[in-house]
Amino acid sequence: MENLKVPAEKLRLVYKPGEELPADFVKEEAEDTIVGQDRALQALEFGLNIKSQGFNIYAAGMPGTGKETAVKNYIDKIASDTPTPSDLCYVNNFKNPYQPHNLVLPPGRGSELAKDVKKLVDTARQEIPRAFESDEYVSQKDNISRQYNEKKQELFNQLNQKATESGFAIQSTAGGFLLVPQKDGKPLQDQDLQALSEDERKKIFDKKNELEEELKNTIREARNLDKKMAEEVEEMDRKVALFAVEHLYQELLEKYKDLPKVINYLKEMQEDMMENIDIFGQQQQQQQALPFPMPFDQESSFKKYQVNVIVDNSDLEGAPVVRELNPTYNNIFGRIEKETQFGGLVTDFTMIRGGSLHEANGGFFVVKVEELLKNPFSYESLKRVIKSNQLEIEEPGEKLGGVATKSLRPEPVDLDVKVIIIGPPLFYYLLYNLDMEFRELFKVKADFDTVMTRTEENIRSYYGFLDSFCQKENIMTLDNSATSKIVEYGSRLAEDQYKLSTRFSEIADIVREACYYADADSEDCVRDKHITQAIESKIYRSNLVQKKLQEAIERDTLFIDTEGDKVGQINGLSVMQMGDYSFGKPTRITCSLGLGRGGIIDIEREARLGGRLHTKGVMILSGYLTNMYAKDMPLTLSARLVFEQSYGEVEGDSASSTELYTLLSVLADVPLKQNLAVTGSVNQMGEVQAIGGVNEKIEGFFELCKARGLTGDQGVIIPRSNQQNLMLKESVVEAAKEGKFHIYAISTIEEGIELLTGIKAGQRKEDGTFEEGTINYRVEEALRDNFQKMKQIGRAAEERPLEDQPEDQDREDK
Repeated sequence: MENLKVPAEKLRLVYKPGEELPADFVKEEAEDTIVGQDRALQALEFGLNIKSQGFNIYAAGMPGTGKETAVKNYIDKIASDTPTPSDLCYVNNFKNPYQPHNLVLPPGRGSELAKDVKKLVDTARQEIPRAFESDEYVSQKDNISRQYNEKKQELFNQLNQKATESGFAIQSTAGGFLLVPQKDGKPLQDQDLQALSEDERKKIFDKKNELEEELKNTIREARNLDKKMAEEVEEMDRKVALFAVEHLYQELLEKYKDLPKVINYLKEMQEDMMENIDIFGQQQQQQQALPFPMPFDQESSFKKYQVNVIVDNSDLEGAPVVRELNPTYNNIFGRIEKETQFGGLVTDFTMIRGGSLHEANGGFFVVKVEELLKNPFSYESLKRVIKSNQLEIEEPGEKLGGVATKSLRPEPVDLDVKVIIIGPPLFYYLLYNLDMEFRELFKVKADFDTVMTRTEENIRSYYGFLDSFCQKENIMTLDNSATSKIVEYGSRLAEDQYKLSTRFSEIADIVREACYYADADSEDCVRDKHITQAIESKIYRSNLVQKKLQEAIERDTLFIDTEGDKVGQINGLSVMQMGDYSFGKPTRITCSLGLGRGGIIDIEREARLGGRLHTKGVMILSGYLTNMYAKDMPLTLSARLVFEQSYGEVEGDSASSTELYTLLSVLADVPLKQNLAVTGSVNQMGEVQAIGGVNEKIEGFFELCKARGLTGDQGVIIPRSNQQNLMLKESVVEAAKEGKFHIYAISTIEEGIELLTGIKAGQRKEDGTFEEGTINYRVEEALRDNFQKMKQIGRAAEERPLEDQPEDQDREDK
């Protein structure tokens, strides 16, 4: 069976720069590039440049594959060549304060407008009161007041004269004016009136009624004069105030004449200011009236003239790139803050705060899918704004219809942003299949692979990555021997001799740790021994469980034989995953056989410890036996397979060939070598198929054999298709070179059973029988013998008299 033995040089593809790269190879200059992700980078380039609706990106990849770095680098590159987007401000809507207006201005002009408006208001607060305090204004106001007072006095004089001529005097009281009849210049009392004749009293009352009507008209005219005076004063105040600030507004109107919406805002602001001139004269009055200072009272009247800058791109070059690490609803879409005044909550447009989408508008928005989905409302709201291209700030509770209080509804903003979601492939498939809107909004998938082909070009890129990384981290560089070890480690992570891992975060961690050991050794660069030490130290920190299990096997707490041979017993190999560390664990698999038609019973499945894939693997065994031995007779057997001392769930079909060997062993009554361990799945045709974790499985059995003492005949049988996946530890390779440990690669069950038993498997002859004495011959004969025995038992049961079976007959009758 030497032809099945894998040569030691093929157990690990050692990298030597002179073999795979030119001898004069010089390391490339450090570049901040992504290695081995051509497919993903092409998708990113396409998705970031296309402007059509719905072509947002989902960057899918496992952690450590560089997807976040790739997205960052590509976005930053494109963003630097993209025009800087506009600033965003919110201002008061003077017609409806509950619906603030937005102003979109060229970059940098938003904060400039806010400063200009503040300067205008501050100047107005000084100039308007000063204008009203001028001698000229006071003189004009007094003049207007005097003119109207004279007119009113003339009206009342005329009325008094007429009243006197008619025998009445006009008296002013708290309730108004009274007409009092008089005679000889003296008021008439009630008894005087009663002493008059009826005709005289009637004349007096008629004159009184006539005078009361004239009095009403006079009072009405006086009030009209007051109104006209107030209007004239107000108009004068308006002109005075306008004269004080008009030049300021004209400067701003000229400055922002290219922005129609800003012009409209300034005009509305000027109109509102002219209509509320009184507030400019109330500041000192309020300060004098209140016993203590209240800033919000003094400033609240002027808050409506502020400009709330939501997005300021004055210092930005190119398009914005926003990475939202905490994508809560408010962080993404903004919020409306509130403050407490006298026990109540109040708000206005100055308390509007933008979110990260406002900052990213006109650029790129990056978010992790896990964080996005765990925050209520965030994902659904993000889809809504992408579909509508409208970004609106509203309270989260409004989506549930639970907000009854009146709040602001700021004017929505037009949205132009490229959204990039980063996450594992699983979330992409779940969203794609379960959310119909997702596929319409995220049409570009950038799929980051975990491996790349081990070619000269990619190895050159590995060198470039290592140089770039060392420069960026400001750590010592790697010499050629260390770089060779990193390349080999990359193939080990990829579990393939012809692939390299793109999980650069893990590679970077090894380099960092190796630098630590090199520095401890006072070296000027990292060497291969430091890389090896880093890898071994990382394993040592994580392999406590593995060592505990190995110790249990060495102390015979867990039964594993590594010498001798036994019928129906074999060493299987499984892989245990403990967080970031996986290792191989030998497991004893046994088979028991009895007479019956129960078929192959999987004890793991019966105990509900077997997974679906493992159950499928066991069921394939029946297919193999039927195809191989039972073409002219029913398959008649009752066998039980079990993983001994297994206390957890068993999953996967990598032990199906191993279980088949134990079944063939008990059927042929031939012992299996216990110095060999086996892994590999099998199909119904008897072909041994590839499995995962082949390196860990081999190393797990090797460590056990090494602990007990290598005998020179121990080894592992693996599928031939897994030979390309071998990147074993150097200690295993060294033992194989010395002939102390062996790896066998097989393609069929026949090759495996011959290795395990030392007996020829046997081919079917022309007459349809197998060669006598071979494994297949013995198995077929055992199955045929079982069939004949079961046939005889069945025939005997049919021939038994009914009276000999009273219990059976009664049971059947019932």
